[in-house]
Amino acid sequence: MGRPARRENSGIPLRCYPFWVGPAGVGCLALYASVWSYLIVSKPGYLVVRPTIFGGGELKMMWKTLWENIMNKFFKMGKLIIFGILITVLPLCPSSAGADEKISITGSTTALPVAQRLAEDYMDTHHEVSISVAGTGSGDGIRAIIDGSADIGTSSRDMKAKEVALALEKGLKPVKQVIALDCIVPVVNSDNPLTDLNLAQLRGIYNGKIRNWKDVGGNDKPIVAISRDSSSGTFEVWQEKILNKDKVRPDAQLQASNGAVAQAVAGNKYAIGYLGIGYLNSNLKPLKVNGVTASFETTKTKVYPIFRELFMFTRGKPTGPVKAFLDFVKGPKGQKIVREEGFVAIN
Repeated sequence: MGRPARRENSGIPLRCYPFWVGPAGVGCLALYASVWSYLIVSKPGYLVVRPTIFGGGELKMMWKTLWENIMNKFFKMGKLIIFGILITVLPLCPSSAGADEKISITGSTTALPVAQRLAEDYMDTHHEVSISVAGTGSGDGIRAIIDGSADIGTSSRDMKAKEVALALEKGLKPVKQVIALDCIVPVVNSDNPLTDLNLAQLRGIYNGKIRNWKDVGGNDKPIVAISRDSSSGTFEVWQEKILNKDKVRPDAQLQASNGAVAQAVAGNKYAIGYLGIGYLNSNLKPLKVNGVTASFETTKTKVYPIFRELFMFTRGKPTGPVKAFLDFVKGPKGQKIVREEGFVAIN
């Protein structure tokens, strides 16, 4: 069940724009400014037109001569500027045309690593698409698609009735895509002798009615409860399936991510926490729940009691680049990545 440590940071891919945008534009402006500097410093008399002195033909000849002088002096300089821009900028670009389409994804910290991998692999073969991925919580992901600040909102829980109502008020009909299955596993420090807890015991630990390990068959030591914060989809599922709407004990230590929960439990021999199956590692001991071990098989068959789906939400029926990316996510290549990242594939 062990797996490498996960990344829980946002990733913003770097793309390069066509070479004539940016540096080349600056070069053209520099050339333009140089022409006028030459006029002001070297030929100030040409900037003053006196019709009473010059006849029409003389004025025309003056500007023709001036233009020829300018072109002779700056033709070589212009070629050097353009050449310098080309040899400087072109090697930095993966292709002569940059990313034409952008997709923004934000939401669940549980889904963040798999979303990052999916985005990276997709961009490797679709250079015209740039995908940014961030993770601050399932609630933030759903809010982002409602307010339009993201194209895709990831969530480790379904939308609440009030969130659906808010979307409908704004004329939106959010569409959800199930991208993976997951289960939430209670974990203790590797030195803890316990191997199994039932749902009632977990509820008592997290609502504060059970405070000593000896009350559930362990040593006579205080229980340190580690929980997720309220913006987390993992917390929402735990509250629904374990706490049954009870409030979490006030002395619980709240963490912002699965990785933070894993670190806190691994560092305290009296701690208990909960996290997605994809975050289990050798420093933690996963507990059975009602005698059932959390695994890909027990999650897929829904025998394990604390299972859930991972979602990607869009503001409506997906189209264009967003639809193409979601098709990739749910297809064979995307689901292979889901399995590699420690989650349960949907097919």
